[in-house]
Amino acid sequence: MNSLNNAIYNISTLINDDFKQFEETYSKSLNSNVKLINKVINYISKKKGKQLRPTLTLLCARISGTPTSNTYYAAALVEILHVATLIHDDVVDEADLRRKWPSINRIWKNKIAILVGDYMFSKALSNMIHLRNFDALELLSTTAERLSQGEILQIEKALKKDMTEEIYYEMIGDKTASLFSSACKLGAISVNATPEQQEALFKFGEYMGIAFQIKDDLFDVIGKLDEVGKPIGFDVKKNMLTLPFIHLLREIEEKNKKSILRKIKHHAKKNELDKIKSIINTSGSLNYSKEQLNNFTNKAKDSLDLFNESPEKLALIELLNFNLNRKY
Repeated sequence: MNSLNNAIYNISTLINDDFKQFEETYSKSLNSNVKLINKVINYISKKKGKQLRPTLTLLCARISGTPTSNTYYAAALVEILHVATLIHDDVVDEADLRRKWPSINRIWKNKIAILVGDYMFSKALSNMIHLRNFDALELLSTTAERLSQGEILQIEKALKKDMTEEIYYEMIGDKTASLFSSACKLGAISVNATPEQQEALFKFGEYMGIAFQIKDDLFDVIGKLDEVGKPIGFDVKKNMLTLPFIHLLREIEEKNKKSILRKIKHHAKKNELDKIKSIINTSGSLNYSKEQLNNFTNKAKDSLDLFNESPEKLALIELLNFNLNRKY
């Protein structure tokens, strides 16, 4: 179990009763009369990840009030949305592994994977009805738009290889951070937190989501498969330029830039990718990415200044610190 998983495990003791309610709601929300759907979802559930987003929902509810049934529906909703996007991502990326286990599309093929992902999206919509809150519905509709927009923007820019840092932040803001920020704000909405508290927690989630993705970018360059749970160099091979690559291409000479882009565009072999990664290690691009990781982590921490000291606030900061210090 890595450090982030340990952090979440320790934090789960703080919200243990809430988490049991979330898991019960999550399970009920996905139950189907179709045996194949239940079989696939049971497989997913056994290989569940960190469940970071529902943890954020529960903590953000507790930092600003007392959890209600709406809190558990909100937590289930964000986890259902997250898992559905992972299933669809694996189809798009032709991924064989997810959390070190065969992906849904590898076992049941693309058609079943897409349909189960669609089923989960429909169940997320059902959970929205339970919330009966216009602000929550507006937030979730915006999040759904951002999630799909981020995916499409990634594909568009990957094809042209013209990803700038500004576009990169827009993309990961939509693709990754949007669900973090929604998870946090939904927790606050579910306990009728003040508008100021809701906005503060939304910003916390947005900045944390960006920091989380930058950390994954660093793993992509110098991580190990057994620590990350997905193939290393994966994003580059699938034509996505991550932050260290974006910085490298911005800093090097034009002729070298063209050479690296050519190799990436034509799905560079492992030894060529290793050479590019070695250049990143010595060019300052790795340090630059770490600086941005620290920057967004600090922004997330600052977003919590509105709240008094509490176990929940400390837990949110602990999650940030463990993400910051995950070992490669």
